[in-house]
Formats: sequence, C-alpha cells, structure tokens
Amino acid sequence: MTRKKQSTTMWDVADLAGVSQATVSLVLNNADTGRVTDETRERVMDAVRELGYRTNAFAKTLRSGESGMVGFISDEVASAPFSGKLLKGAQALAWETGHVILSIDTFNNAQLEAAAIDMMLSYRVRGVVYASMYHRVIDLPEALSAVPTVVVNARDRSGTAPSVFPDEEVGGYAATRQLVDAGHTRIAMINIQAHDSELPAGIGRLAGYRRALIEAGLDASTNLVRFGEGDVADGLRLTLELFGESKPPTAIFCGNDRTAWGAYQALSSLGLRVPQDCSIVGFDNQEILAPHLQPGLTTMELPFERMARRAVEILLDEGPLVYSESPIECSLIPRGSVAKAKVPV
Repeated sequence: MTRKKQSTTMWDVADLAGVSQATVSLVLNNADTGRVTDETRERVMDAVRELGYRTNAFAKTLRSGESGMVGFISDEVASAPFSGKLLKGAQALAWETGHVILSIDTFNNAQLEAAAIDMMLSYRVRGVVYASMYHRVIDLPEALSAVPTVVVNARDRSGTAPSVFPDEEVGGYAATRQLVDAGHTRIAMINIQAHDSELPAGIGRLAGYRRALIEAGLDASTNLVRFGEGDVADGLRLTLELFGESKPPTAIFCGNDRTAWGAYQALSSLGLRVPQDCSIVGFDNQEILAPHLQPGLTTMELPFERMARRAVEILLDEGPLVYSESPIECSLIPRGSVAKAKVPV
C-alpha cells in the first residue's frame, strides 16, 4: 500500500530558501515591512512556487479568529434569472479584497436558513450579506446578531443592520422624465402592486412618477394610474382599460418589464404600435425579456451588482458596523420604445 504524500510545510519552504521559518511566516502574512529585504522575499516566493506550497487556511483561522470568508445568505437570489447579479457583485469585490464568498440559497426555508447561519458562524466568516430576491422590509434572524451583517436589496425593519437597496423613487422619476422629455403630456402608470401595499418598490416608483409630472406641470392625479400585480396579464388588461377611456394616454410607465410586455400585447391587439402610437418605459431590465421585445424596451436597470459591492464594502470596512441606509441609483437603458409625442393637428 502506498502512503499518501505529506503536504509541503513552511519548514520545507524555509529550508529551500535558506531562511528561518519565522521569515517565511512574515513574508506569507505580508508582515515583513522593513524587516525582510526584497531579495530574501523573492527567494521565499520562488521556493513557495517551486514546492507548490499552500498556507493552511484552517490553522490561520484558528490563530486570527477570521477565515477570510464572507457569508452570503439569500432567499431565492441564486435561482432568479436577473437578481443572481447580486451574488456576482458580492463575489467580485470579495475576490478583489482577498476574500471568498460562502453562499447559501435558502429558498425561504427557515430550517435551512438556521443551519446555514450556524455553519457560517462555525467557519468564523468575516460577516454576512443577507440578500432578498425583491425589495422589501425584512426581519433578520436573531442568530445573525452574533456576526456583522449587511442587508442588500431589502431594509432591516429593526434599524440595526446597514441596508443597501435600489433608489426606487429616483428610478420612477427618471423613467417618467424620459416620457416628459419626449413631449408627452398624458402619461399613465401601471404599478406592480395594490394601492395599499407596503412594498417599497411600487411605493417609490409611483412617488417618482408623480414627482416628475408635478415638476413638469402635468396632471398627477390618479385617473391615469392603474394597480396590478406586476405580471403580463395585468399589463394587457390594464392597458386595454386605459385605452378604453375617452382620452387615452400617449405614453405609459410600466412598473416592471413583465407589465410592459403585456402593454405591448394590448396595443398590438388594438392595431396600435410602440412607440408610434404609444411610448412605453419599463423597469428592471430583465435581460431575458426587455431587449427581445419589438421594439426593444427602454427600461430602468436595477443596480444588483453595485448594491452587492456596496454591501461587501460596508461589511469589510474597518471600525464598528453601524446602521445606515444606502439607496443605489438605477440606470436608464434606452432602446426603441420611446418616441416624440405627436403634435396635435
């Protein structure tokens, strides 16, 4: 029976480089400032590369109390086609700063979430990014009070954990301004939730829509606002309802891209064209949908990667973690669904 080859040790590196084990430790832990010459450092690193030496991450964790890992707990982010960018953004910044992401998608299972938190605590993660698939107010699990935590794409109800989320109102304002600047004066909005919903997305986007209209001196009353549930069927139904009015809109701000898709279908069924007969702006920039509509949908892109990067920045920042709110601006993605308003004859 052959015995498993033993791993290369720090002493092996020291022996090959002709230095002490303490010198190797100083070099590998970047603690050699002013104490090790450049020539010696290079000799140590040459020995590391030649022997294929890897530091013992577990032993390092025991010594320092930190693993170099950042926990990432989400409900359904990893399985969502567009919000998986949250994980991408967190992973990118973690890698740039010498950390790795330990990610768990709980699928809203409380038992799995509890086990994930326990596992992350056992690995002594530097902190946890707690992510939501959609913008909402959440109650953090009590177990997370034992580790620095930043909430992303959501807000902490208790006002304890720093929260990073999309600036919905500024996004709604920017979307509506596109239509105002194109000369439209009858601009409707189809929201993605009921009028009495407490979800931040619909509340903020509606507030931005109204602010843009008021600023432009246009009618901001509720007669051009409809409330759906953010799906294609509601976009279809409510657009038909708007065009059943005696004075239909010439433009519609849809609270998400699925609603906009339904609006496209409604206009087509009426023999009308986007944007010649009605301009449309969406929200989310769902890449599996928005670019592929005919014409491509002008929409607001949710800043998933930037939100996640900011969350990791806050988590890794030196000093105590204090409550803060960081709204991140959404970006306009212009395509072909907005045209200049027709001048009345």
